[in-house]
Amino acid sequence: MNIFKRLLRIGQAEIHSAVDKMEDPIRMTEQGIREMREDLDKALEALAQVRAMAIRTKNEKQKKQIAAEDYQNKAVLLMTKVQKEELNPEQGEKLAKEALSLKENLLEEIALLNGQQVTHENSADEIQKNIDILHFNITKWENELKTLKSRIKVSRATKEVNKQMAQIDSNSTISMLERMKEKVEEEEALAQAYGEIANKRTSVDKEIDKAIGYEGSKVNQDLDEIKRKLGIL
Repeated sequence: MNIFKRLLRIGQAEIHSAVDKMEDPIRMTEQGIREMREDLDKALEALAQVRAMAIRTKNEKQKKQIAAEDYQNKAVLLMTKVQKEELNPEQGEKLAKEALSLKENLLEEIALLNGQQVTHENSADEIQKNIDILHFNITKWENELKTLKSRIKVSRATKEVNKQMAQIDSNSTISMLERMKEKVEEEEALAQAYGEIANKRTSVDKEIDKAIGYEGSKVNQDLDEIKRKLGIL
């Protein structure tokens, strides 16, 4: 039971057209699985009917076997009566032969029923094998259909994410971030430049003070004042 055999019924051109839309193969697969389940129900019904026929045949065969054994016992009983002179020999033999003849007819019917029973049981076994294969295929396709549905959901979600990512550049977001980065770098460079100017200005002031002998003069004056107060000078 191959699901694609069912799909071929819609025609090769329609299959190629349907494959372009992921929903169509899924719906067709679901329909195929439903049809396979219908086949499974029919097979189970047929199996029950064949097994019932086998059971009825077996029961009928057993009844005829009991009847055949009964005629055998009756023939023995009749001859026993003849032996004991409780029954006329001619009549006893006649009745015994009739009993044995009925037994033989039953044995022939039993042989036919036995053949029918074997046929029914073989048919039931064959139907059971087909049911097992059908059930296996249904389970297999149901699992593959679940996997296919999950893959479609993931692929669609991935496609949407990639689509959004692809639209980022078209919305100038990346360009805007690059311009902001350049602006920050410009501000950082400008701040560094002002810092270098300030440091340079301080260095010039120190050189001027050093040249005119101002550097540390206040500190020396304060130290001399302390010495005078302490009487060191």
